[in-house]
Amino acid sequence: MINILISGANGKMGKKVFESAQKNALVKAVAGVDLICDCKNADFPIYDSFDKVKEKVDVVVDFSAPTNLNNILAFCTKNNIPAILCATGYSDEQIALIVEKSKQIPLFRSGNMSLGVNSLIDLVKRATSSLAGFDIEIIEKHHNQKVDAPSGTALMLADAVKQTAPEKFYTYGRNGIVGKRDVNEIGIHAIRGGGIVGEHQVIFASNFETITLTHQATDRSVFADGAIKACEFIVGKPVGLYNMADVINSK
Repeated sequence: MINILISGANGKMGKKVFESAQKNALVKAVAGVDLICDCKNADFPIYDSFDKVKEKVDVVVDFSAPTNLNNILAFCTKNNIPAILCATGYSDEQIALIVEKSKQIPLFRSGNMSLGVNSLIDLVKRATSSLAGFDIEIIEKHHNQKVDAPSGTALMLADAVKQTAPEKFYTYGRNGIVGKRDVNEIGIHAIRGGGIVGEHQVIFASNFETITLTHQATDRSVFADGAIKACEFIVGKPVGLYNMADVINSK
């Protein structure tokens, strides 16, 4: 049995992770941490600080916010356990810190925990290679409560393009730009509205045809299920930095 601690346990994604854990015979949510800790009716102990956690924990799953990163890394380093880092919007300095800490403990970071999205990334790499000369645009849509833009997933998709075509560069929207589109642009556009869980489109367009690769999430449980699979994957792994590609390729 893998004992998990859910960081951000009272948030929407934290609750989804708990639901996914309940459906999986290999994992158990034994504790949670959340700054908003009205936890009288919680199904497992939830604390307002990592310092108060008493349970034996094998891995931490975090869907909270980048501001919580230092607390998570301190707890995991102290207890020599891995972490699944699912938050988006990390700064360059925080990403560097994650890389540095992955030399001490196993860490797992992904801007999107959906197996479908990570399969889409592989398709984008193949399409970029096959469709040389096509213009590439990325459109991402999310709910009106999402705080970062563009989404971490949109950046993952753009990074996938650049891995195949390193000469390309990112353009975030086109407000204020005067002039024709550069052949090497990757246009990235963010839409926020209502309760959209998450939708991403990668458009490949030539003068005579258009190909669109699309992923749409209809329920947050797809991200929680991916996080649980990541927990199964990382426990027992050596130090290092892992992602969803490692999970997919391990099958």
